Amino acid sequence: MAMRRNLAAALAVLALASGGPAWTAPKAAPAAILAPADPASLGFSADRLARLDAHMKALVAQGHLPGATTLLIRHGKVAAFETYGRTGLDGPAMRKDTLFRIYSQTKPVTGVAMMMLFEEGRWKLDDPISKYLPELAKLQVYKGQNPDGSPITEPSPRPATMRELMSHSGGFAYGLVTDNPVDKAYRDSGVLGSKTPQAFIDTIAKLPLADPPGTRWRYSASVDIQGVIVERLSGQSLADFMQSRIFGPLKMTDTGFYVPAAKAGRLASLYVYDPKAQKLAPADGFMVIDVSQPPTLASGGGGLVSTTGDYARFAQMILNGGELDGARILAPGTIKLMAANHLSDAIMTRTDGPFSNQRGVGFGLDFAVVLDAAKAGTLQGEGTISWGGAAGTWFWIDPKNDLIFLGMIHILAKEGDPAIRQIDRDTATLVYQALTHPEK
Repeated sequence: MAMRRNLAAALAVLALASGGPAWTAPKAAPAAILAPADPASLGFSADRLARLDAHMKALVAQGHLPGATTLLIRHGKVAAFETYGRTGLDGPAMRKDTLFRIYSQTKPVTGVAMMMLFEEGRWKLDDPISKYLPELAKLQVYKGQNPDGSPITEPSPRPATMRELMSHSGGFAYGLVTDNPVDKAYRDSGVLGSKTPQAFIDTIAKLPLADPPGTRWRYSASVDIQGVIVERLSGQSLADFMQSRIFGPLKMTDTGFYVPAAKAGRLASLYVYDPKAQKLAPADGFMVIDVSQPPTLASGGGGLVSTTGDYARFAQMILNGGELDGARILAPGTIKLMAANHLSDAIMTRTDGPFSNQRGVGFGLDFAVVLDAAKAGTLQGEGTISWGGAAGTWFWIDPKNDLIFLGMIHILAKEGDPAIRQIDRDTATLVYQALTHPEK
């Protein structure tokens, strides 16, 4: 139980390093996308970049990680692509094409799918979600408990909007923690284990909102709801839509909602950090997704498996303003809209959440967004967008410095281990201290 609480706490703050008020894509995509280049030609000090390499090697040598990959890209060129350790404690050596469960790094991909339909005029940001999911027209809001423990609810003042759905401010919960009655109700309902899209939505309709829409940022099942909307608007399964409209065009050949048998040997083993034993153990239970077979319900919030290189192609498409190698996925203006802060003034002026004016971080459409680098305490450029996954994967896209970084590990509840609790922030510092000539 403690590991689950720790895991969910980390999920709620995975992206305190992301995008901002003025997204500017490179004026022209590089001629050779993701080709290796001398780090010095991209503005990096090789000596200083070695600190990042040493840091990752030490985490593996000290037993904090079985293995990892890191990939640093600037101006569309690879400054460093490194592998560390093994795919399992007793497994083969880590490879550049190792497959990882990326969990919530699925969310930005679902956001892109949503925005492709937005560009087609299928929906608007301030439409009520009930326009597309009428089952959610009359949700209740949790207000407290009766003496017998039964919930006290009242009708929601209005349905959440699509904007609120995509910025985790629609009032929904998740069930990743059970330290409050609404998340406990989500967990007890088994909603994340629903077998069909209809069963998922029908269960959501019976659960109370944690907050009235637009009043609080709360990490939630919102992106799984978006996945159902993609299916209803497109007439395709989420897996088929992503394959035909995103993965195929971007040549993301190893990304999908399951791992075919022929590729199973490349899948990294999944571990969980046990705080009592202070060591890694094979993961099982609530958060472990079976990726050996196609799912009956593809999770838009956390179901994808991918490789470092595949996800880099997705990230470079975003940084390029929606295009990669001649494949146009979104328009530059749509990327700019996604990377803007969409949280209400009421949320941004709160002091009790991870996203606020005080913290210098906002939230866009399925990404976190750095609004003020000084307040956020990061060397990342303002306008950086980011997110991460439950098994420790993380990435950021920095348009100010024309830079992408991806890290892939395979550990649930990593926040229980102080050495890797903030691996995303630690690696960000190590990357930017090595960027000694940003003008290049």
